[in-house]
Amino acid sequence: MKIKERNPELNNVYPEIGSSFGLLSIMHPEMCQHLIGKNVKYYGSDHVIWGTAYLWWGSPQWVIDAMKRFQISDELCEKFGYEKLTKQDKANIFGLNAAKIYGVDLEQELKAIPGDSLSKFKAAYLDNGGQRDNAAQGWVRANV
Repeated sequence: MKIKERNPELNNVYPEIGSSFGLLSIMHPEMCQHLIGKNVKYYGSDHVIWGTAYLWWGSPQWVIDAMKRFQISDELCEKFGYEKLTKQDKANIFGLNAAKIYGVDLEQELKAIPGDSLSKFKAAYLDNGGQRDNAAQGWVRANV
């Protein structure tokens, strides 16, 4: 953060917050607010990217859901000059920033999606009364 503060013209650095966010959101929620608040404050929501190490840990859906609900408290915003996250900020973090970095043409890519088989199966499932299931699937460690 200090490097960016000293070099405000630095615009080729993209902090990744996925794995850190997941751990901190559970273990230290206030520190998690600082993690996101500082990254957005110094780098901008157009430079923070979502990434995960969940190839090793299993489904990241719980972390995605936590980020969707996440917000920085009024107290920390006032005290440290953080901004509340908007839906656009979260969209940037979740994928729009990475698409920009990797040169992905989203309009072109999104045109291909409705015709794929998975989308057809999902539409048929929902049309026949199916409902979304956010239950955790797979192996879960239990403290015994």
